[in-house]
Amino acid sequence: MTDPATIVLAGGGLAAAKAAEALRDEGYEGRIVLVGRESHLPYERPPLSKDYLQGETERDAFTVHDEAWYREHGVELRLGAEVVAVDASGHTVTLAGGERLGYDRLLLATGSTPRRLTVPGADGDNVLYLRTVDDSDRLRDALAKADRVAIIGAGWIGLETAAAARKAGAAVTVIEAQSIPLAAAVGSAISEVFTALHREHGVEFAFNARVREIDGSDVVLEDGSRIEADTIVVGVGALPEVGLAEAAGLTVDDGVTVGADLRTSDLDIFAVGDIAGAYHPLLGRHVRVEHWANALNQPVVAARAMLGRDASYDNLPYFFTDQYDLGMEYVGLPDPDRPRRVVVRGDLDAREFIAFWVQDDRVTAAMNVNIWDVTDDTQALIWSKRKVDQARLVDPDVPLSDLTDS
Repeated sequence: MTDPATIVLAGGGLAAAKAAEALRDEGYEGRIVLVGRESHLPYERPPLSKDYLQGETERDAFTVHDEAWYREHGVELRLGAEVVAVDASGHTVTLAGGERLGYDRLLLATGSTPRRLTVPGADGDNVLYLRTVDDSDRLRDALAKADRVAIIGAGWIGLETAAAARKAGAAVTVIEAQSIPLAAAVGSAISEVFTALHREHGVEFAFNARVREIDGSDVVLEDGSRIEADTIVVGVGALPEVGLAEAAGLTVDDGVTVGADLRTSDLDIFAVGDIAGAYHPLLGRHVRVEHWANALNQPVVAARAMLGRDASYDNLPYFFTDQYDLGMEYVGLPDPDRPRRVVVRGDLDAREFIAFWVQDDRVTAAMNVNIWDVTDDTQALIWSKRKVDQARLVDPDVPLSDLTDS
């Protein structure tokens, strides 16, 4: 296969920027056009709910490349633009202003968008979401002025925002429809670690609570109770931006379906990041995870595949969080269709531990909390698919590497 003459990158985030970088690193000398909806240079998103939101870092620190890099590497930037249509048979994309661009290969890196709250009053000026750097700027300004903050949703974004709001000095109430935070993600024992952490820092929780409406500065629950807040933050999940793929006739099923090489059902269109439901060689199924690590690492594989080279994405899902004095890394992905149990090495109360998700006596995921430099070992344990003895798994005197080697 000869190198394509033009590659269009539809998306203006980390994934698109890393794809441009990878294409040049792989020796591609053709035309690259990066089309991004935002007017900002591509940047990484994790700081938006962590240190940037708390005013501890500047935007330059998480901008992927400065403008000079794109100029020096011959990458055409179309920022403040957006791909609104894909003509797969004609190999063209249409931008919002009507401009049409031809492509030989197309990479979809359109990311996700926050799930919107649909109750009455949810369009108020004091109701904020967090996805973009502009959202983070607005939220940081609001937290600096707020006396009371209500956060709807106790997922990762909600809890990280709660930590930022408490640091800013606001009283915080987190409203969650489930009985515990992070219910689907970590289970009850680990959930309690995060609940206790936030309560120690003054956060109040309203569990088993559903929002009926937002009445000015009040969040009204279904039972009629009211939670007063100057600022209301909604963090109830995200939806993959698959509209372009669907309209282009690509296979879509919980994201854009792609192979391990990140190629879609169209041979010349690839997808990465939040939208990609990629086949994983170890897991043996298609998985879509909205994690920074995919946006960082998948583009290298997609770039090689776009250039006709053998490539396969087999990184295990990975994400991290920082809340107050707690730092956490998580790797792997349990099979949702098989029973699982969580076993712990370390001290839950001290918040220094490694939790393992075990299915059929094999580790399928692991979380290390305030314990560092163990992800290589936990990944090796997951990759080994070895049956493990639970007594040795939870024994801190047994090196993790021994569980892989034995």
